[in-house]
Amino acid sequence: MKKVWFIAFFFLTINSYAQVNIIPQPAELKMPESAGAFIITAKTPIILEGSGLENPARFLNDYLKQVYGFTLPVVKKAGATPGIRLNFDRLDHPIPGAYNMEVDAKGVYIGGDNATGTFYGVQTLLQLLPTTKASSLPVAYLTIKDYPRFQYRGLHLDVSRHFFPVSFVKRYIDYIALHKMNYFHWHLTDDQGWRIEIKKYPNLTKAGAWRNGTIIGHHPGTGNDSIRYGGFYTQKEVKEIVDYAAKRYITVLPEIEMPGHASAALTAYPYLGCTGGPYEVQQTWGVFNEVFCAGNDSVFTFLQNVLDEVMPLFPSKYVHIGGDECPKESWKKCPKCQKRMAVNKLKDEHELQSYFIQRMEKYLNSKGKTIIGWDEILEGGLAPNAVVMSWRGEQGGIEAAKQDHDVIMTPGNYVYLDHSQAKKEDSLTIGGYTPVKETYEYEPVPKELSAAESKHILGAQGNVWTEYMANTSKVEYMIFPRVSALSEVLWSPSEKRSWNDFEKRLQEQCKRYTLWGTNYNKTFE
Repeated sequence: MKKVWFIAFFFLTINSYAQVNIIPQPAELKMPESAGAFIITAKTPIILEGSGLENPARFLNDYLKQVYGFTLPVVKKAGATPGIRLNFDRLDHPIPGAYNMEVDAKGVYIGGDNATGTFYGVQTLLQLLPTTKASSLPVAYLTIKDYPRFQYRGLHLDVSRHFFPVSFVKRYIDYIALHKMNYFHWHLTDDQGWRIEIKKYPNLTKAGAWRNGTIIGHHPGTGNDSIRYGGFYTQKEVKEIVDYAAKRYITVLPEIEMPGHASAALTAYPYLGCTGGPYEVQQTWGVFNEVFCAGNDSVFTFLQNVLDEVMPLFPSKYVHIGGDECPKESWKKCPKCQKRMAVNKLKDEHELQSYFIQRMEKYLNSKGKTIIGWDEILEGGLAPNAVVMSWRGEQGGIEAAKQDHDVIMTPGNYVYLDHSQAKKEDSLTIGGYTPVKETYEYEPVPKELSAAESKHILGAQGNVWTEYMANTSKVEYMIFPRVSALSEVLWSPSEKRSWNDFEKRLQEQCKRYTLWGTNYNKTFE
């Protein structure tokens, strides 16, 4: 009886090796006819056959330590012991990040087109490991050839409505890395708080980083908690986070909002507004009439000085300048703004906003940076070199692509991860309804675009606005499992995508969330 049970168990185990559940789905995956597995133990070496691959090796070891409780020895020359070999391969793919993987009795081989590709191969290896803690980790024999579909694969985090500690920002970056995404859009300033230290303007964090209360319940709220709330990141902490992301081949995209969503900045320096104040850091959510004065040259001096401190902190070629939801009421009443319009022969306040954005773009271009703005920057005339993030549906992105501008798609009804995931949510959300299937079935390249115009779609991004996410557990609950769905949209060939297949793989991914100690929404199950 024991012998029969052992044989049954053996075949069940071998068969389970063949059930690989990788998200995002690789471009090509082949399993050998004879199923088997290479076993990773604490004695298995990581072999750096290619130079400069310490970061992928370190990430692998950090993950193994955190999840399974052990690390592997790292060596530069292969010995007799089979191991995990990290190297480079010549791969012909236009977007960086391609890799090959082979698992057999000799071990695991990962060869990337560059260090980024090797790193992504490591992420795939992690998804081949068991979703229960163990000291022996079987990895199924297989061959993979893989590469990303889009060059921009992003996830956003608003830290203005609610502030999150450095430790969580790093964890968030790890989530991005684990899904083979490569941009972290960090929304650092807004009406409810200024979150980055600017040494030339200390009041931005002394006054602008704090509000005197927060509404209770859904907007407009049932009251106010009257609790002082806020926080900010020092420049040292920003550098630490940017470096942490770089080691995971993630670019941090900073956003400094202008000309709207400026209440926190105006509270710190009232001369930046049209009326001179007084202003306050907003305690509720929404859109507010207090914006930067477009007729005041000192506003442009201020913003240039701010950006002069921001740019050295972020190696990204992009700087996000917002440009969304800017009411024009204060400009209509402001003599300085009206004079600016007359002198520059601007027909309306939309053209005044275009003037504002183009003036800032010219400055940033002179520093070697490219601006990204929300799709409102199309109004009144698009800045010459701007990249458009299309959030109010896809039309803004379509228009921008037709004008030969690059586009990042972020339409609210598909990739706004603050929307409810279930029709009956068990916690407060901003509203809307975007189940994981809706995110998974999103196609970032609109049918309205020609082949040439489609090349301007750089990719897409999930946006996480935190009005109703007051703690890290709620953020995780709102992004998972939709981030896993979005990662496949952005990485995998469109013809490989199948909801039915993804849904099966997602069951195993949810076990992995549990292994990570991550909160997630279970209502899709």
